[in-house]
Amino acid sequence: MAIVHPHNLRRPDVGIQRPFGVRITLTAGDPFRKLLGADWNKTHWFGSAAERDAALVEMSRKHEYSRPGDKPALKFDKVEKLHESRGL
Repeated sequence: MAIVHPHNLRRPDVGIQRPFGVRITLTAGDPFRKLLGADWNKTHWFGSAAERDAALVEMSRKHEYSRPGDKPALKFDKVEKLHESRGL
C-alpha cells in the first residue's frame, strides 16, 4: 500500500538496535482485508521487552470512543529479532 505523505512517518534512529516488536495484522473477518490484502501487516520495533509490552497494552486497549459491543479488528503479536536480542 502506498503512503500518500511518507514525510509524516516517524523515522527511528538508524543504527540503534530495536529487537522487540509488535506485529499488527487484521482479523480473519475484517472487511479491510479486501482493501489492504489478506497479508497486510505492520511491525513496530522497540529497544526493550518492557517498552514493547507497555506499547502493546496501550495499542490493544479498548479506547474511550469504542461503542458498546465493538470488538477489536486488529490482532497484536509479540515478535523478536533473536540475532539482536540474544546474539543468536
